[in-house]
Amino acid sequence: MTGPAQVIFTPSGRRGRFEPGTTVLDAARSLGVDLDSVCGGRGLCGRCQVVPAEGSYPKHGIESSDRHLSPRGPDEDEFDRLRGLAMGRRLGCRAQVHGDVLVDVPPESQVHRQVVRKGVPVREFVIDPVVRLHEIEVERPELARPGGDLARVLVALEREWGLTGLEADLEVIRDLQPALDAGDYRVTVAVHDRRVITGVWPGLHDRALGIALDIGSTTIAGHLANLADGEVLASDGVMNPQIRFGEDLMSRVSYAMLHEGGAGEMTRVVREAVASLIRGLVANAGVQVEDVLELTIVGNPIMHHLLLGFDPTPLGSAPFALATDAAVRVRARELELPAHEGARVYVLPCIAGHVGADAAGAILAETPYLADEITLLVDVGTNAEIVLGSRDRLLAASSPTGPAFEGAQISSGQRAAPGAIERVRIDKATLEPRFRVIGSSRWSDETGFAESTRRTGVTGICGSGIVEVIAELFLVGVITADGTIDGQMAARTPRIVPDGRTFSYVLHEGGPGADLGDDERGPSSPRLLITQNDVRAIQLAKAALYAGARLLMDHLGVETVDRVKLAGAFGSQIDPLHALVLGLVPDAPLDRVGAAGNAAGTGAFIALLSDDARHEIERVVRTVEKIETAVEPRFQEHFVDAMAIPHATAPSTNLAHEVELPAARGATSDPSATRPPNRRRGVSQPIGGGR
Repeated sequence: MTGPAQVIFTPSGRRGRFEPGTTVLDAARSLGVDLDSVCGGRGLCGRCQVVPAEGSYPKHGIESSDRHLSPRGPDEDEFDRLRGLAMGRRLGCRAQVHGDVLVDVPPESQVHRQVVRKGVPVREFVIDPVVRLHEIEVERPELARPGGDLARVLVALEREWGLTGLEADLEVIRDLQPALDAGDYRVTVAVHDRRVITGVWPGLHDRALGIALDIGSTTIAGHLANLADGEVLASDGVMNPQIRFGEDLMSRVSYAMLHEGGAGEMTRVVREAVASLIRGLVANAGVQVEDVLELTIVGNPIMHHLLLGFDPTPLGSAPFALATDAAVRVRARELELPAHEGARVYVLPCIAGHVGADAAGAILAETPYLADEITLLVDVGTNAEIVLGSRDRLLAASSPTGPAFEGAQISSGQRAAPGAIERVRIDKATLEPRFRVIGSSRWSDETGFAESTRRTGVTGICGSGIVEVIAELFLVGVITADGTIDGQMAARTPRIVPDGRTFSYVLHEGGPGADLGDDERGPSSPRLLITQNDVRAIQLAKAALYAGARLLMDHLGVETVDRVKLAGAFGSQIDPLHALVLGLVPDAPLDRVGAAGNAAGTGAFIALLSDDARHEIERVVRTVEKIETAVEPRFQEHFVDAMAIPHATAPSTNLAHEVELPAARGATSDPSATRPPNRRRGVSQPIGGGR
């Protein structure tokens, strides 16, 4: 190739064209891609390892191949000989670009690992793990009393613990005699669901651990806990490597459709990522992987199917049929997950084609089915899952918001990592911004901000920052209600700049990296713009989410909701006021709009520790009514109206009590805006006939 080649990096999504001979590391640095290097690009440290993709990527319009990079040279061969270079990996400082290529930067090659803010704020529940340890004393064998060791173990379990009708895994029977000998006929056994003996140890063994996993389309989070008391021993998260096959769920389904073996490849990489996360959790806690006896998993339907090895392609078109909507129980080794050889996995049930086990987990965590008030529960992600209702009735829908809230499709967007802008405020008089970045507790106009960001720089803007800056620009009049950046505001501030046929707002001018000493410099900070296309991308995403919520309100027959809970790694970081200003969710009292944390992961955690909770959620999900947005004509109507900021027609009664909205400045207030909202419209049955 003689002209510039296109290089696309995942998971960041950044791209550019480079002359042949440019190293992948140099290309990454010029684009601000988070690719590590300690040796200065001399092929010694191995920190800059990358994975060039193979195959056709119609979404990006390229054919990618390792052959589009320079062949492996002596430096890579030497590194491979001394330290090992995994199959398919290249050193970014040695691989030169000679053609179009899609390059994946694995988590261990990133300077800043993703900040996966998925805690476990758990409601009260009774700990009742499905797997329990029982120490027993087993009668010794005698010639006069023939019988197998397993039979004597079963007798002891009935005598000492009242357990009957048990079976045993083959591995337990195999390990039984050595354990009895080593423990002088005192052993500890693990009994799963009062039905199956899944493990045996000599003497007393009192450690039974479990892991709750949330398989998101962007991130995978896990919590390692003691099954006896629920103590969380370690929490961590990793990027979902499937993102290189498509940023959104439908892109991954398309990849499976268009590439033979594509679904299997995505299954393999997600299982490898989960396995790596599990090993990291046990290492962080200083325990053994063999002590992990139980795992629970939630995920959206496509993640659910790919992890379990089900074909995801039926989910790509109507009627969006699931392979199964029931809870799945399987052995960990069948999913190639590291754990005790008898460990089981429980996957929470799905609700419908695009409302999955993650929504079930969120319902279990937030329990709207036990409340009198009407709650809107929204898990904000690339595919928003929305639940609305109370103890009387629950409805659910999914809405295709796309990856804009994750930082993708945004010119300066990035995922939540140190250096990303996460909070923004804009002065109404001067139109000057101030912001905070992940990794620093100071605002950009405070003394010490530069010092606190020397090592991270200001590298981009993540989802919560994008929501805030657009809402703030609307409040100060830079963005109009229809989402246009007003070029006339350039007369008031140099931050409004022409950008082709539209205008952009300069959020940060950027600058060189800080001098860290010892010839080391921090990352440079690029110029960060909010473009007209960025505003449109967020409008499309928020309109889809709002329309889905509004459609459920139509079916439930309500005009307002009592409470709004924003869930998910991104949703839990959204400022409620800015969510209302943007029109992300229907208007509600500000003190009743709040974060639910990672509700899906919390639900998985509850199910890990409570057998009763598993039965409860299996019962509840069968009562949830699924509303399919794809076939609802009113969805498009709601979507069009929701493109406006905050909304074209819906009153912002509660929001108007908190901030002065631009449309109301100097205008006569609409009498209807002060009228108490009509709580219900008298609809007792779902529009369209119900289930």
